Amino acid sequence: MRSRIEDVAAAAGVSMKTVSRVLNNEPNVRDEMRQRVMAAVEKLQYRPNLSARSLAGQRSYVIALVYNNPSRNYLMEIQSGMLDACRDNHYNLVLAPVGAPKQRKADDLKVVFEHFSPDGVVLIPPLTDDPVVLEFLESHDVPFACIAPKHPSDRIGVMMDETAAVLELIEGLVAQGHRRIAHIKGPPAHGACQWRYKGYKDALRKAGLDYDADLVVQGAFSFESGIEAGDRLLDLSAPPTAIFAANDDMAAGVIRAACERGLAVPRDISVCGFDDTPIARHIYPALTTVRQPTSEMGRLATLQLLARIRADDGGCMVHVEHEVLFRESTQPPAKR
Repeated sequence: MRSRIEDVAAAAGVSMKTVSRVLNNEPNVRDEMRQRVMAAVEKLQYRPNLSARSLAGQRSYVIALVYNNPSRNYLMEIQSGMLDACRDNHYNLVLAPVGAPKQRKADDLKVVFEHFSPDGVVLIPPLTDDPVVLEFLESHDVPFACIAPKHPSDRIGVMMDETAAVLELIEGLVAQGHRRIAHIKGPPAHGACQWRYKGYKDALRKAGLDYDADLVVQGAFSFESGIEAGDRLLDLSAPPTAIFAANDDMAAGVIRAACERGLAVPRDISVCGFDDTPIARHIYPALTTVRQPTSEMGRLATLQLLARIRADDGGCMVHVEHEVLFRESTQPPAKR
């Protein structure tokens, strides 16, 4: 028979209200009391009834991941981290795709709240800075956390210094001997596009290399746009010796474009990306990239959101560290 909250309270020698406070991670519960309750929960294998909790606390115990991002790999990593945080805090997660047209964004959000009534939402780029989405959430007094917002000072969530990460990556390419380094940008609406582009330009300037507009092409953070952008760069009369794509999906597309021409990576062209999503490790050659802890960022953003749900002044902006990983897709350029 399934254990009830009354059973946990009796086993721990506390009130049902105390058990509820512990399970909801509410503050001002003594550590000794929290440990007693959690020991009883574990012993009885108690699992909260989300429907009952919702009725009792006027919460849905649901949070929504609101997204419109073409990178499935990035989305899956964020989702994985959010699920970990939801599981630990007895919440459910729903995925809420929001369309591109302005009117549809608001309509899509209305549908999410009509069907699921989430207690709050986590936003990922580009929606983390979308004025229609932000206005809807703020006007309806919905708690939200942002991943990589352009203006973090008045937000809660998580971010990383992406400009510094790219600067370090390009410096590594320069150290290998590359002087003609191309860049495939992400969509302009993404803060990531601007930060990574700035890191690229800063690195060129620091290395004393001239900026060449022909070596910068627009992408869309998708595998297909990486193929198209890679073809444009490889068609140049003086092609680059290295290509930095603003995410791993586009970098994988560049490798595909190079292979279709009979070029070998990295012998004929070095390629690197950003994010260290699973595709970076699964393709051949393994991709040189910047690791941002994407799954952990999803988990941390969820924790900040839950803190805000529980208290109006809860949550903060968490900063995480990056790591530059040089793998088999880059090497010193061949002499031409």
